[in-house]
Amino acid sequence: MIKAAIVGATGYAGQELLRLLLRHPDVEVVSIGSRSYDGQPMKDVYPLYEHITEDICKNRTVEELSEMADVIFLALPHGVASQKINQDILNKCKIIDLGADFRLKDLDVYKEWYKVDHYGQDLIGEAVYGLCELHREEIKKARLIGNPGCYTTCSILSLAPLAKNHLIEGNSIIIDAKSGVTGAGRNGQLPYMFCECTESAKPYKVGCHRHTPEIEQELSLLGDEEIKLLFTPNLVPMNRGISAVCYATLNDAGKKYSEKELTALYRDFYKGEYFVRILDDRIPDTKWVKGSNFCDIAVKVDPRTNRAIVIGAIDNLFKGAAGQAIQNMNIMFGFPEKTGIDLITDYPV
Repeated sequence: MIKAAIVGATGYAGQELLRLLLRHPDVEVVSIGSRSYDGQPMKDVYPLYEHITEDICKNRTVEELSEMADVIFLALPHGVASQKINQDILNKCKIIDLGADFRLKDLDVYKEWYKVDHYGQDLIGEAVYGLCELHREEIKKARLIGNPGCYTTCSILSLAPLAKNHLIEGNSIIIDAKSGVTGAGRNGQLPYMFCECTESAKPYKVGCHRHTPEIEQELSLLGDEEIKLLFTPNLVPMNRGISAVCYATLNDAGKKYSEKELTALYRDFYKGEYFVRILDDRIPDTKWVKGSNFCDIAVKVDPRTNRAIVIGAIDNLFKGAAGQAIQNMNIMFGFPEKTGIDLITDYPV
């Protein structure tokens, strides 16, 4: 058994982490962290925990938690985690940060997109980008994980085989992605109230969404070339889910592949990856990944415009946050990778 602590447990991603960790056979949750609900029982914040846990939310410091836990999950806003983590803490426990502070390797890019200073410059080189299907060997040895964002997880996994095999023009990528409202967090801001977002699809942060450089970083590393892309997120009236439709122009090498051959290439790229499902008989639908750690992907070809169209779907709170964080933890501690997150989608929901 390992001991786990969650900081920011009362947000949507933090609550999902707790829900999954409580059923993990190799984990004991030793702290449910919350500043906003300090001193309140978790079952009062989320009634689903009635008869499940009597634990009280505590606003403990990361220093305190490092003495109690083998792994600390940070579900905090950007700019906070880098102020809390240092070498002394990493010498005592492992950190999985669900925020953005340890995802980007270039601090100038981080400051440009997030508009805050970074206080963990000495840790950036050590931090591992926790997209399990692409960085598993590094994750095994890591003390500090930057858990990927939800849009980025779906987009990178959707485009990785094309980038790695140099089949597309690097500057031709356009990603049009839709997210459920839980992606905005658990708060009472006006744009996310029911009457404001229901019966509507709304693009936001057009041309300036902070997940853009994260996608560019990982695809550039895969393809060993600088990639600049267009990424447009959209808010749609559903609770959870990400659908990413990715467009890219096929280069001379890519033109030689038929749609069937590209699908076979994807299957070969993700061979043995349980949580990535390559489809050839249907288009990915958020309905069929909701409440699971799966990423469904389909690749299509439009010969008229010479473009590949790749569609990916994940649950933003599961594979896009908490489930992936636990997948990282399983790899770091040598547990079977599916442990605690091998759930089948609830249907209908």
